Amino acid sequence: MVNNNPESIHDVKGVPIHSVHQHDVVIVGAGLAGLRAAVEVAGDHDTAVITKVFPTRSHSGAAQGGIAASLANEEEDHWEWHMFDTVKGSDYLGDQDSIEILVREAPVVVREFEHYGVPYSRTSEGRIAQRKFGGHTKDFGRGGPVLRACYAADRTGHVLLHTLYEQCIKHKVRFYSEYYALSLIIEDDICRGLVAWDMINGGVHVIRAKAVLFGTGGYGRVFKITSNAFANTGDGLSLTMRAGIPLEDLEFVQFHPTGLYKQGILVTEGARGEGGYLLNGKGERFMEKYAPEKMELAPRDLVSRSIQTEINEGRGINGEDYVHIDIRHLGRENILKKLPQIHELALKFLHVDCIEEPIPIQPTAHYSMGGIPVDKYGRVLADGKEKLVKGFYAAGECACVSVHGANRLGTNSLLEASLFGRRAGMAMDEFLHDTEDFAPIPPEAAQAALKEVDTMLSADGDEKLVDIRTEMQEKMMQKCGIFRDAGSLREVLDDIHSLQDRFSRIKVSDRSKTFNFDLIEAIELGHMLEFAEIIVAAALNREESRGAHSRTDFPERDDKNWLKHTLAWKKDGKIEFDYKPVTITRFQPKERKY
Repeated sequence: MVNNNPESIHDVKGVPIHSVHQHDVVIVGAGLAGLRAAVEVAGDHDTAVITKVFPTRSHSGAAQGGIAASLANEEEDHWEWHMFDTVKGSDYLGDQDSIEILVREAPVVVREFEHYGVPYSRTSEGRIAQRKFGGHTKDFGRGGPVLRACYAADRTGHVLLHTLYEQCIKHKVRFYSEYYALSLIIEDDICRGLVAWDMINGGVHVIRAKAVLFGTGGYGRVFKITSNAFANTGDGLSLTMRAGIPLEDLEFVQFHPTGLYKQGILVTEGARGEGGYLLNGKGERFMEKYAPEKMELAPRDLVSRSIQTEINEGRGINGEDYVHIDIRHLGRENILKKLPQIHELALKFLHVDCIEEPIPIQPTAHYSMGGIPVDKYGRVLADGKEKLVKGFYAAGECACVSVHGANRLGTNSLLEASLFGRRAGMAMDEFLHDTEDFAPIPPEAAQAALKEVDTMLSADGDEKLVDIRTEMQEKMMQKCGIFRDAGSLREVLDDIHSLQDRFSRIKVSDRSKTFNFDLIEAIELGHMLEFAEIIVAAALNREESRGAHSRTDFPERDDKNWLKHTLAWKKDGKIEFDYKPVTITRFQPKERKY
């Protein structure tokens, strides 16, 4: 609610009293994690969602291929098989207690969506249809690919997101659309709310809350070629860092094997799940060399490295930096029924009709396995290990629980966001039933945000935002991408430091406060430069190859020294590292082969 009782909230310096609001719960981000948490908690508590884009434009809607669950609707499957695949896919860095929760609760989450009204594709018997996906197998990897991905054509994320938004409206969730989070209000390890910018009208707003959840998504926009939406600038990571909380496993960045050439727009793994082939410039199905048993349905990190190796060794199409995915043999009817969006995207962006010709693709920055350290209930860990920040939660891609470890299996992301958003909502509900009073807000709560906005609006240097952003994206792609080595990582770390220095001399041309996207882009770029430094430093620090982190100078996995999670802070201008053990329960680490 808007504050209608000035005495109920401390006077906040520099912020008009009409710009101070109060809700039991404030959720930042309107993707699957945020909306699922909102649905869970809104029944009993005053719940608000702030989002810098309209809710149904959140990036979860771009997910295409499916959501994983061992329903066994079309063939035998078991949660234990799903758990093994997820652990192995994580290159044994995933925490197995969290993974067991993920796979055991998956059928409940998928069927809940069905009851909410999600229009899944159906089998001839009317059950939820399931398709194959990379890394998902039968009988603990001893069998072939399994039908586990529950889907709605190739628009699965879209229908899940819209359905949850409908449920939020039904539950009277308050939306602050086109509001941009600027800072957290944390004092004495208690989260008391946050500060946000009204993008439409201008102005800093303080939102007091008993509980705050970050569902702010990923950060693919630090790379030149990415499947991520323009809004995916990792804001939640930066705000968490500024609050003195570490980030976990940020060196693990997944490159999806199949992004549209030069665009990065996703070509769903479902295209390979339905039987699509990868072909090099010689017309060869080259995955036979790299994963002879699983072929195109090997995990994403392996397929991306295989494609990049073909390109690097001159076997791209016409010697260029792309290969083909060929789905022509699936036939017009199948393509238009099961992959209609892929047909539309290839046609619109590349003028390629995939019914008649193969699609040019290249690996694209896609997903962050690391993020804000949380426990199994979405509660943020102040030290990354055990100490909680009271009232602060995170879920989805911005969080690290860690179910994905060093590499995420396809269709586990929609599952993780929905399932741990649900669990965080349950945890907040329980917390709020035991929490009667709002923690007081310090009078200076908005000062850092006000100063940041004023600094940006008055920035009159000689550096252009677009130049800094473009150089950052290109350097990150070139030197901290699929393949890495110490020399390149040191170079890009120096590049980031140089760009941070240049950022201090930017010019923001628009001085207005209404719909000022120069201002938003400047703040976003500041966020990206902050956590890009952590990504690179953590990649340089981890001297092994594991999952999506592939070091050509340390090509082997090193369980003796590196079977552990990275925690990283920036303190007094320097990055500091700490570590915590991986939780291993059912499956002991062993060599990962496909």
